[in-house]
Order: sequence, then C-alpha cells, then structure tokens
Amino acid sequence: MTETQIMPKKQLPFERIGGREPIGRMVNRFYDLMDSEPDFAALRAMHAPDLEPMRESLTDFLMAWMGGPRDWFEKRPGACIMSAHRGYEGMNFAVATQWVLAMQQAAKETIPADPDFVTSMVSSFAGMAKSMANNAGKPDSH
Repeated sequence: MTETQIMPKKQLPFERIGGREPIGRMVNRFYDLMDSEPDFAALRAMHAPDLEPMRESLTDFLMAWMGGPRDWFEKRPGACIMSAHRGYEGMNFAVATQWVLAMQQAAKETIPADPDFVTSMVSSFAGMAKSMANNAGKPDSH
C-alpha cells in the first residue's frame, strides 16, 4: 500500500461546512445580528449603510479562507484582510469582541450539527480579531 492509500485525504473546512451556501447563511445571519442587536452597535457603526457588498465580500473571503474557491483573492490581487481593516475608524478590542461574538452566534445558529467545527472556527476568528485590534492605526507593512 502507498501512503495515500493508508492515509485518508483530510477534508478541507470548506468541504466540511458544506460549501458556499452554509457559509452564505452564516454571513447573512452575522450581518443581520450586527444590524439588529444593540450589543453590536459599535461594530455596525463601522460599516456603510448598505451591507450587501460586505455580505458578498465576507462570504467570498470565508470560502477561500476555508479552502474553497479563491474568488475573494482573485478579485483583489495582493489584498490582505488584516490590512483592509487596519484603517477602520473605531477598531479596538471592544469592537473586535463584538465581531467575534456576532460570528459565534451566527455560526452556532446556522451550523448547529457541527459544534466542534464552530468552536475551532470561532477560535481562529478570535485570533484574527485580536490581531486586527492590536494593529489598528499602525502603518501597513504589507
């Protein structure tokens, strides 16, 4: 037997979550929460009135981040999600925490059958959010 016969192919997060449609549901729920819940008001205030472009952008980004189609990166050659958030007015730990909590709630509600996946994903989101808050207002190094 070869190594590939012995070792099963590891499933990408994009495959595990079920592709674009579940990611889109999670993203839509996230923006719905951000738009309607007072606990996420500071996070909402950082965004434009029309959230539709952000819904599409975040869905595309998360698809690529999870190992799916890389549409987000192909539409934005050389783009860095961390750098894109660096200049947001009001980016701080409180807002970063709101982002994580809204994403956590959205993920729990839209991916209820896989709590281990949700926990792992939200942990990664928390690390990204902390880094964004740490680097807010600093010159871009990319």
